[in-house]
Amino acid sequence: MTTQRPQTAPKPEDTRMFKEAAEAASVVRRQFAANAERVREAAGKIREYKPRAVVTCARGSSDHACTYAKYLIETQIGLITASAAPSVGSVYQRPQQLDGVLYIAISQSGKSPDLLANVERAKAAGALTLALVNVEDSPLAELADLVLPLHAGPELSVAATKSYIASLAALLQLVTEWSDSERLKAVVGTLPDALAQAWELDWSTAVETLTPVRNLFVIGRGIGFGIAQEAALKLKETCGLHAEAFSSAEVKHGPMAIVDRDFPVLVISQPDETLQGMESLAEEFRQRGARVMMASEASSSDQLPVVPSSHPLVAPILAIQSFYRMANALSIARGYHPDEPPHLNKVTETV
Repeated sequence: MTTQRPQTAPKPEDTRMFKEAAEAASVVRRQFAANAERVREAAGKIREYKPRAVVTCARGSSDHACTYAKYLIETQIGLITASAAPSVGSVYQRPQQLDGVLYIAISQSGKSPDLLANVERAKAAGALTLALVNVEDSPLAELADLVLPLHAGPELSVAATKSYIASLAALLQLVTEWSDSERLKAVVGTLPDALAQAWELDWSTAVETLTPVRNLFVIGRGIGFGIAQEAALKLKETCGLHAEAFSSAEVKHGPMAIVDRDFPVLVISQPDETLQGMESLAEEFRQRGARVMMASEASSSDQLPVVPSSHPLVAPILAIQSFYRMANALSIARGYHPDEPPHLNKVTETV
């Protein structure tokens, strides 16, 4: 294993990643209060526009937030939601038929050229454009028809944490208002306190399991699949691990053939219709001798603790918050510095 080891290993609580991820609860509380009127106005304009479909556009962690958006919108609103390939607009420069489409772009910096090119083309094609962006005066915020600031504050760690959770929270707040669901409105209000609880949970057994390994699968499904994608990315960039995210359904179409004795599998589940299938898959992995770590309320010896009785739409957000604390500690345990991943920059501007 090739690593770039820091000269002096930091304490886990001294890294930027730790400090910024720890802010998530206060970020979401601030965001909900600051965006309340914006969200009402945006939801009203979206309802008035009556989109026939939703298209998302993003890269990296923001694209994993778009995966969450897909399942959130399709389950709560009933509109088909698909991810755009940014290169179609920025590199191939092919026009798309986007009239009647809600086009959602998510970005921390709001200045990546490919996102800007695609939002501009979407507007020209008749789409209603919405930007979720952390930098309020960015080119993306100026370009979009509707803007929801993330209010995450400066994020200096290369690994996005609080801005990713802020993106998920903004999507949840918007869809709650758009659907006009009283049940969801009650749930949304509990998120900041629940995030504070999730940050204090102990996933140190995962640190012990993953410190000596080189490869693993991260499994999710449905509303939690985007969180599995995000966890796999963070394990790559901060811990030097070859982590691959799979749906619990898709992993059976070939990939699980390589899962045998001692192969590590991180399973992140939520208490909804997917849970029984996730538990069955975890048991199948155990029978093969795999080293299963399951973030679930299910009682098992390999359980990673979660905030109990969380709403299925909230549970994945809480799980990634607990995961971030674990990943920060794992990075240091493996001889890395989570704030200084090799070959990466904080802002990546792709064309």
